[in-house]
Amino acid sequence: MTDLGEPNWLDSEEQWNWFQFAYALIRVPAALEAQMQRDAGISHFEYLALSALSMATDRTLRMSDLAELTASTLSRLSNAVGRLEKRGWVHRAPDPTDGRYTLASLTEDGWAKVSESAPGHVAEVRRIVFDPLTKAQQRQMGVIAHRMLRTIDPDYASVEDRARRALGAPEE
Repeated sequence: MTDLGEPNWLDSEEQWNWFQFAYALIRVPAALEAQMQRDAGISHFEYLALSALSMATDRTLRMSDLAELTASTLSRLSNAVGRLEKRGWVHRAPDPTDGRYTLASLTEDGWAKVSESAPGHVAEVRRIVFDPLTKAQQRQMGVIAHRMLRTIDPDYASVEDRARRALGAPEE
């Protein structure tokens, strides 16, 4: 163990800002989870998987790419996709171009479910994330999140590139 010396403690302003941010990190996902359970009968994570598939080319992604887009492990994703398969919303099959991979595809019923669930989700995201902020603050939020993600994951640039391609997001 390396001796790091005296910690560089947060000052009172940093401590207050950290408390607010950390509290938001807990409360925002809980609010989104509650909305999805109440209005769509699925978890927020299941919705994120359906949504990612809905935006992908041919509504199909490799499970490994879907795990990355949902910031999940393959194990957690596999369990969720299994539940979605039982409901007829997702279909899994070996990747015909490389049998080492499994593809997850959104079915027509899955498309209907995500289409039905999206308006409520977007309304809740707008209500708790975007509406309280100015356009400038919204852009700054994106910049801040991007910088934090690059600090957490030095390979985030490659994740970001794959996410942009898979989801058809605009280039910077």
